[in-house]
Amino acid sequence: MKRLNIDIETFSSVNLVKSGVYKYVESEDFEILLFSYSVDDTKTKIVDLAKGEEIPKEIIEALKDNTIIKWAFNANFERICLSRYLGEKYLNPVSWKCTMIWSAYLGLPLSLEGVGKILGLDKQKLSEGKDLIKYFCIPCLPTKINGGRVRNFPYQAKDKWELFKNYNIRDVETEMEIQQKLSKFPVPEFVWEEYQLDQAINDRGIKVDMDFVVQAIEFDNVIRNQLMIEMQQITNLENPNSVQQLKGWLENQGVNTESLGKEYVKELVKNTNGEVASALSIRLKLAKSSIKKYQAMVDVACFDKRCRGMFQFMGANRTGRFSGRNIQLQNLPRNYLSELDSVRAIIRIGDTDIMTMLYDDVPDVLSQLIRTAFIPKEGNKFFVADFSAIEARVIAWLAGERWRKELFQNGGDIYCMSASQMFGVPVVKHGVNGELRQKGKIAELACGYGGSVGALKAMGALSMGLEEDELQPLVSAWREANPNIVALWWEVDKAVKECIKKRILTKSHGIQFIYQSGMLRITLPSGRQLTYVKPKIGMNQFGGESVTYEGVGATKKWERIESYGPKFVENIVQAIARDLLVVAMQRLSKKYEIVAHVHDEVIIEAPMNTLLEEICQEMSLIPSWANGLILNADGYVCDFYKKD
Repeated sequence: MKRLNIDIETFSSVNLVKSGVYKYVESEDFEILLFSYSVDDTKTKIVDLAKGEEIPKEIIEALKDNTIIKWAFNANFERICLSRYLGEKYLNPVSWKCTMIWSAYLGLPLSLEGVGKILGLDKQKLSEGKDLIKYFCIPCLPTKINGGRVRNFPYQAKDKWELFKNYNIRDVETEMEIQQKLSKFPVPEFVWEEYQLDQAINDRGIKVDMDFVVQAIEFDNVIRNQLMIEMQQITNLENPNSVQQLKGWLENQGVNTESLGKEYVKELVKNTNGEVASALSIRLKLAKSSIKKYQAMVDVACFDKRCRGMFQFMGANRTGRFSGRNIQLQNLPRNYLSELDSVRAIIRIGDTDIMTMLYDDVPDVLSQLIRTAFIPKEGNKFFVADFSAIEARVIAWLAGERWRKELFQNGGDIYCMSASQMFGVPVVKHGVNGELRQKGKIAELACGYGGSVGALKAMGALSMGLEEDELQPLVSAWREANPNIVALWWEVDKAVKECIKKRILTKSHGIQFIYQSGMLRITLPSGRQLTYVKPKIGMNQFGGESVTYEGVGATKKWERIESYGPKFVENIVQAIARDLLVVAMQRLSKKYEIVAHVHDEVIIEAPMNTLLEEICQEMSLIPSWANGLILNADGYVCDFYKKD
């Protein structure tokens, strides 16, 4: 036996969508109902565990044998569920491979049904599966009709159960057919090694301060009730949180607005006064999403108070970057409060009076404290290290923009320099005019990939104090200062179009473009490839030539997407930044325990005597494929997670 293809069906009273698989399997009523498998591409067999059948001994041994490769679609689910079934902590991910990751690597959807449709498989995932899963795998509501039961068993719907078994078998067959279809485009072994590291980090998890989290939720409830009462007193509305009711009240006050979205309300607050401004200010406070994050921590945390399964490998399939799962660490609010320790202490003792006396916007304070709910295990600290201006460094390296490389070589800060140019004053990180650095960062990110006035506006340039008539000169000045980056955009654009038109290998700036079996494949310096499905040359809305391809768009649906040189450069730069992060994590994981990573930042849980300088040095080492790139990593040590 060399390979097993597996699919399972399970039951647990824990909500899988809210809590993730690690918490899901901790439920006392968790069980595997069906286990379908194929050995070395032979006919799929099924074990009906719900009816007392047992998994054959040789298959049990194979599941534990790290020399036998186990395949599944979203293999993390099968591996964790089978770990619980076998009484293991977590089965070693070294012998597990995932068809979903293979699909994502090739720019395909992250669902079995979606991949099946795109590839036109003979054996599609059975459409009735969702209803069968809802019937057998999820608790049901007790009713008079079902005799008050809270769960459906096989003997209560024998016909449905036989359909469910067919569904389970079909999933294995569909997964195997996907592998056959994709066999010409294998995932490189070094990417599977990256996946194994990702699984190890997901298995380890990150600890939460559950006492603090519970108090924060209670705190939030008290403050929200107070704000609702206050708003009711101002408006005399039954439900002032209702958009329809509040719009009607505002109209009666002579204020008309097409939306009550956050940005609209902020503007209204500036331009109104009295009771209207007060009511709208309260609405802004109520709009803070802090409670959702804290509740997610409660939902996800396992018995040992660690949150696991927080990262989706290849979650962003245009770049291969990780995406967040469950609590979503990637979009946590920033913290600006300097007195985080003392505020956490106030929440721990539940003193709402002190909090409301000290802070005008308590929901905002709770929102800023979300990060601090993550804590290291006893006797350890968090060592947080991140790349400095990684995308700016990568694009300068790719384009050969010499002045930028010299700036980085001399330890300069690109965001400070951009802000200094924008505002005509010296800007020093954590120093003189340091608050302007974030504006410089936004300008860099907006202009670096062909963005113009619209991109600056989208990133909040106007709300940060820039005037409308300043934006176009800023864009022009940025492009004049960076001619090699501008040239990079259009040389990549030309290489992509020539590759698709002539179906030949083209190159630009060390990046290779090849048309292969109806796909555009971009080979990065690391050897990893980005894939664009069914590319073709078309006409854009301005009458110019453009590239389109099929992928998951902004609507989360499979559709044709338009792109051009600067956008491809953005994908390439972010993909290279992702590869650099993974290389750094692989090195660091040999010495340290990584518990999380956010964008270009790594969070390590380590003993107090660990040296931060060594971590940053390890992170700054250049891989052999990035010769000439200037990397730098900064870091800090903390007793709870925060933004330095």
